[in-house]
Amino acid sequence: MAGAQDEELALAVAAGGGLGSMPCALLDLPRLETALQRFAAARRPINLNFFCHRMAPPDRGEDERWRRVLAPFYAESGVEPPPFGTAGARRPIDAATVELLETFRPPVLSFHFGLPDPALLKRIKAWGALVLASATTLDEGLWLQRHGADIVIAQGIEAGGHRGHFLSDELSLQPSTAALVAQLARALSVSIVAAGGIGSHADAQALLEAGAHAVQAGSAYLLCPEARTSAVHRAALQQPGRAAAITNLFSGRPARGLVNRLMRELGPMSPLAPAFPWAALALAPLRAHAEGEGRDDFSPLWAGSRPNTFPGLSAAQITQRIAGRSPANNG
Repeated sequence: MAGAQDEELALAVAAGGGLGSMPCALLDLPRLETALQRFAAARRPINLNFFCHRMAPPDRGEDERWRRVLAPFYAESGVEPPPFGTAGARRPIDAATVELLETFRPPVLSFHFGLPDPALLKRIKAWGALVLASATTLDEGLWLQRHGADIVIAQGIEAGGHRGHFLSDELSLQPSTAALVAQLARALSVSIVAAGGIGSHADAQALLEAGAHAVQAGSAYLLCPEARTSAVHRAALQQPGRAAAITNLFSGRPARGLVNRLMRELGPMSPLAPAFPWAALALAPLRAHAEGEGRDDFSPLWAGSRPNTFPGLSAAQITQRIAGRSPANNG
């Protein structure tokens, strides 16, 4: 959950008996090294998650077109668009990152948008790392198994945040978590982790019965004290009945989040948004200005279909509830 968590949440989940995960797509090498040092000192396995998208250079024409779309919002907010550039963009795992990882040899790595280049994946597997990767369709699951994934994460359409698709971006091909788990269980020999729509032990149990070997929850943790979820995001998650949709406005790639002003006025999916990850850069000053006034108009409010199911609970308590180990289990 890049942008909504750091080491604290990963370690708290581990302390509660789960496999904590750390998003690494927004970390530069010094920041990643700091996280690796903390995890090594804690002596608990933590899943490190990286993006594997193919990153084309930013297109100035696309960027200028996007800024024209956003111009009324800039004028209304009294802010200037940022200079054209690449600062702050999400970047895929690369050789320098793998070189740093090799010095720590983390035992678990997961990937979104496919797998690293074969040479990098070979280096990762050489130190014995367990490799997980997200699939949103049966074809992607089969591809991941053929290309070296030890475990396939079945990311259903209910999952919050960025869709992990990499063979096709056609959303109509992406089934529910339960349906995808069942498809993959029939076709794959590797283990399957279910992700999407998990807000209780009953949800987890149903996916295990559908063929998953484990489950992965994300949105369930967004309101816990160890998460770094922003104030406007926390407030939105607690609004009863707030609608959600899949949108490409905030990054250029489809992701599931709560509907806000930008999605209502431009439509959740737009051909005008620059390709991933460049759409986010022009939105940055609008987001900062609105959040400074307590508004979520231009903020990505990532959420799956089961947010706010554990209000007031810590990460360890949520982990135990989902696993069915708490006497106060909510089902």
